[in-house]
Amino acid sequence: MKDLFKSSSMTPADSAPTPPAERGTSFNIAEEFGTASKKLPPIPIVLTGVVLIGAIVGALGWTQRARSTAAGSIDDVVAVDVPDQNMVMVAIDLSVTNNGKRTYWIRSVQATLETADNHFSDDAASGIDFRRYFHAFPALQAHALPPLGPEARIDPTVTVKGTVIVTFPVTMAAFIQRKGLTVTIHPYDQPVPLVLKR
Repeated sequence: MKDLFKSSSMTPADSAPTPPAERGTSFNIAEEFGTASKKLPPIPIVLTGVVLIGAIVGALGWTQRARSTAAGSIDDVVAVDVPDQNMVMVAIDLSVTNNGKRTYWIRSVQATLETADNHFSDDAASGIDFRRYFHAFPALQAHALPPLGPEARIDPTVTVKGTVIVTFPVTMAAFIQRKGLTVTIHPYDQPVPLVLKR
């Protein structure tokens, strides 16, 4: 009976077997977040992909770039010397064709003179002043056309011819020996101006 009493006095915790100690797994965090050389494709493949993507983006940008819907030319240039002012007044005859599907509205016209030493720019004079200029300098009127300036309207598929008058602070000799003459027509609601050179 003593043996029975001894066996009944044992606690359940003493009778349960102790579980074996768990062994840790060998997990190397450096392998999970390793270097790029273990996670990326080889460098030549990556560089080839970057070059191809760059070429595609460049080609799309070139073909989809904004263009002027108008075309034109500088048809005639007449210059007169303004006495005692070291300045020339220039009448420039232009032709502008609207190749777009919408009306081409001119916002402003600017001319730029390139000489051997410098560049000079001037906005086209208002058509209202043409009569005064022609009276003072009759040579300007020799080949003059109707004024072409701000608010001029060019309908689709129509060609308009007109004259702009500008002044440059150079001598007649410097104007004759110019390196270039550029007329820039800025339209409304279009991002690209029409640039005409002569």
